[in-house]
Amino acid sequence: MRLWHSQLIPILPRFQLCGLHREVCALRGLAWGRRHSTVNYVFRYPPSFLFTYHMAVVAEMDRRGYRAADAWRHPTYRGKRAAPYDLQWGIPDGGDHYPEHDNPYLASCIRLITERMSRRKYPPEDHTRWKSGIADLRTLLKSLPV
Repeated sequence: MRLWHSQLIPILPRFQLCGLHREVCALRGLAWGRRHSTVNYVFRYPPSFLFTYHMAVVAEMDRRGYRAADAWRHPTYRGKRAAPYDLQWGIPDGGDHYPEHDNPYLASCIRLITERMSRRKYPPEDHTRWKSGIADLRTLLKSLPV
């Protein structure tokens, strides 16, 4: 389970984008608070962070013509078997998602997805989207302090 850096969402291959949606659905649902080494940081923040991140994933799915259930667009929804959140934390303002999603994490995510794409067959449109997107991100990363 991994939440890819939010800057990668628009260029993720279909397999990773749809998998990310499923993982975020699980985290918003019954997996909320259950320890997992790669996503424990999520539980240090209010659920609004995860909701905001999820809406970026859902927006990209919409843009590509993939369908996510409308219920996930509501900030209190946690799936069919989990009780809804209360809104004590308020409706998210759309700010940054997680401080842990910094430049070193972005570089790590780029490396991981690039390795995965070299080991599996992906549709040509995924390769094209990925290669053009990471070229811009790598240029940005080189210009920023680590």
